[in-house]
Amino acid sequence: MWSPPPLLKCRMDAELDQLQAHLGARYNFERELGGGGMSKVFLATERALARRVVVKVLAPELSHRVNLERFQQEIATAATLQHPQIVPVYHAGSVGDLHYYVMPFIAGESLRAALKREGTLAPIDVIRLLAPLARALAFAHRRGIVHRDVKPENILLSEGEPMLADFGIAKIIREGNQTGLTSAGMSIGTVTYMPPEQVTADPTIDGRADVYSLAAVGYELLTGKPPFVGTPAQVMSAHVVKPVPDLVAQLPANAAALAQCVMAGLCKDAEQRPDAEA
Repeated sequence: MWSPPPLLKCRMDAELDQLQAHLGARYNFERELGGGGMSKVFLATERALARRVVVKVLAPELSHRVNLERFQQEIATAATLQHPQIVPVYHAGSVGDLHYYVMPFIAGESLRAALKREGTLAPIDVIRLLAPLARALAFAHRRGIVHRDVKPENILLSEGEPMLADFGIAKIIREGNQTGLTSAGMSIGTVTYMPPEQVTADPTIDGRADVYSLAAVGYELLTGKPPFVGTPAQVMSAHVVKPVPDLVAQLPANAAALAQCVMAGLCKDAEQRPDAEA
């Protein structure tokens, strides 16, 4: 049986050793890429096809609360999305009480990394990012699939082209996380872009929730800061009750149409919000 390199093995806890042993015949693990409160992320090579992949493993404290059948169902649904701007899912499974899924490795960087480096983007560059992402969301929404966690960390840049990753994962986490939105797995990075109806746990949530999140991303790309800042609780409250600072007044006149579009996407009433197609 394949054994991981000593340095990699030292960094893995018992649960990930278990995953390594389970997938070692299929994937040659190289290194940990990182992750957040919701998952650990590993770079690997699929042995049969010699292609590089990313293996995402739900954090153990979340895996314990996530229903396996529900997890596999949501991943299977996400895997049906075939679109140039959507990162596909190759495989999903579990070992013991750990749940994982496998995606292609996208050579490039996240939009978060680009934003940290650049600070803000020119309006024309923001349009070039938002337009294809909106088309990808519209594609998913026509099939009844809502992302629920559109944020710079889940937008990957491949040769300058944006791609959305982790469709459906936020829904799985939310259903398994009954101790509150700001507990394990719900970081400030998630609530920063969360639409009001998601904050209030509206059961009728639809694709317009993703529009709000994408507009919040656009707002940050243009201004260097998200619509609301503060503690997770403060930000969630602001999404529901606080007016969004007017973007039109912050941008030059030639970007007014873009600013108005972003502000429309940030409307607190989902019924008054444009859909992704618009």
